[in-house]
Amino acid sequence: MARINPYDVGLDKNAANYTPLSPLSLIARTAYTYPRRVAVIHGERQLTWAEVYARCRRLASALKQHGIGAGDTVAAVLPNGPAMYEAHFGVPMAGAVLNTINTRLDADTIAFILQHGEARVLLTDREFSATVEKALEIANVKLLAIDVDDPESIGGKLIGETDYEKFLLSGDPEFAWRLPDDEWDAIALNYTSGTTGNPKGVVYHHRGAYLNAISNILSWGMPPHPVYLWTLPMFHCNGWCFPWTIAAAAGTNVCMRRVDAKMIFDLIRKHRVTHYCGAPIVHSQLLNAPAEWKQGVGHTVCGLVAGAAPPVAVIEGMENMGFSITHVYGLTETYGPAAVCAKHPEWDALPLEQRAELNGRQGVWYHLQQGMTVLDPATMSPVPWDGAAMGEIMFRGNLTMKGYLKNPKATQEAFAGGWFHSGDLAVMQPDGYVKIKDRSKDIIISGGENISSLEIEDVLYRHPAVMAAAVVAHPDPKWGEVPCAFVELKEGARATEAEVIEHCRARLAHFKAPKRVVFGPLPKTSTGKIQKFVLRERVKSASAINS
Repeated sequence: MARINPYDVGLDKNAANYTPLSPLSLIARTAYTYPRRVAVIHGERQLTWAEVYARCRRLASALKQHGIGAGDTVAAVLPNGPAMYEAHFGVPMAGAVLNTINTRLDADTIAFILQHGEARVLLTDREFSATVEKALEIANVKLLAIDVDDPESIGGKLIGETDYEKFLLSGDPEFAWRLPDDEWDAIALNYTSGTTGNPKGVVYHHRGAYLNAISNILSWGMPPHPVYLWTLPMFHCNGWCFPWTIAAAAGTNVCMRRVDAKMIFDLIRKHRVTHYCGAPIVHSQLLNAPAEWKQGVGHTVCGLVAGAAPPVAVIEGMENMGFSITHVYGLTETYGPAAVCAKHPEWDALPLEQRAELNGRQGVWYHLQQGMTVLDPATMSPVPWDGAAMGEIMFRGNLTMKGYLKNPKATQEAFAGGWFHSGDLAVMQPDGYVKIKDRSKDIIISGGENISSLEIEDVLYRHPAVMAAAVVAHPDPKWGEVPCAFVELKEGARATEAEVIEHCRARLAHFKAPKRVVFGPLPKTSTGKIQKFVLRERVKSASAINS
């Protein structure tokens, strides 16, 4: 007879010993414990945690009265502000799924998202009314449009059936919301950039959102009551889960509708901001801001940087300014950051440039992620820890999406072999840290040699006149492909193509140096990421015309 495991007898889950994990529990605790602490600052407006919690419950109640519940989607085309923050709690409190939409998307793309996500309610700011109104016409969907009439907004008109504040007043501030029946239930829907066709809908669950919110605190070493500046849009991977993180930490959310370097420094001084997140371009803007803007910041400010590996020059410069920068890495499919370049005390004794090199890596997996590694995608075997053999970065664990909405084929492909395939190429360094080399599609193959565009970009950022840079493949009749550099210069700075190329040749193998340099503003997303696909298209077009 098979032995009965005594730990399986009479020890079942019940209401007293098991609760589904959800970030909704985080705001309830903070509002209970710190009701009078400031939760949200937006312009001159301030809301306490008790007030924000009541407003979230009103939103949930009003949505329920409108028939919104499990399986329904509530979309939001909003900047960072109280309404966007409240939606992260109020929508799932109603049992629905929050779909935050990039405010810089065109009408056609927004229309596709509204249709594909089957949005039943849309929260929209009047600043984006022209695009949203057109998107609604294209989509031809039946939904309730609710205007957020933010006094900080610029221009636009009201296009909704009701106003957000009026909608809240119809809800109950004591609404008895419930945790999800299952922590695997969906909490949010985010769409990928869609650079190769229609965007894919990435579905998050309550468990993942909760665990990443806590992981942000652990991996960053965030103390209680941080003052967090919203330089990162909340529509980007739900603000990397930081709406829920700041609720857990009982911090203060200082909102910004748009990234502006002078405003960032002003808000840092005024509210003694301690933490912020952003793409490398945000940090570059702060680094290159006029000296007078930076005056009066007498405390340490902690920043998270993500995206491509930040140039060493940026990390160096921010450290010299007194900012403590931590590099994280992730994708939409991993709730934003799911890896961190965990720092070691012994690095502090190293020269600044060497320290910056170490801190610019993608590092190791988050505390509450199960794993991150570099595998050969063909064999699914680990690459050697030699800093040279390239493979694909892969994740598995709690901080990985449920899958792609209505796209089982793409979901299966993404999870092939029991790992999530990032599409990013990297090496494992001898200390076990991951170092990204490129997006697989960004590798330039020139005369049979693989060239990393990130390696060239790192050198370009070291040129004193360069504000931002991106390198893509340029078709070449002899070599197949050669590197082409797109460069945005600092205000008032000058440089010639020959000077930039020589700068690179002096620091790289000559075959790696760009053969062409194009000067001008670089196309960027609302989160500051350089849109390389736009540059690829531009080069291809130019090549076809000149052939």
